[in-house]
Amino acid sequence: MSENITHVKDSDFDTQVLQSDTPVLLDFWAEWCGPCKSIAPMLDDVAKEYAGRLKVVKINIDENQKTPLTYGVRGIPTLMMFKGGKVEATQIGAVGKSQLTQMIDKVV
Repeated sequence: MSENITHVKDSDFDTQVLQSDTPVLLDFWAEWCGPCKSIAPMLDDVAKEYAGRLKVVKINIDENQKTPLTYGVRGIPTLMMFKGGKVEATQIGAVGKSQLTQMIDKVV
């Protein structure tokens, strides 16, 4: 686990993501998901590079089933950019860093 990434539960999702003053990159993941694990170091890099301008948050879909259901998550990893409490962009599946930073830069 990284000190640059926040882990949320269904119970604190609204406070940590929807009410965040800064844009949020939310990663829907699970322990058993290989692609989720493969993008974890990249998410850590992004969290460091965008520190102060972007909050990187992860939610475990096995432990928290309400939030993925609310946002229609069908496959993981699913990355969503939130700004002002709304979903601004979505990326399903593992992506390269340049593709991810393009998505982030459009919202931040």
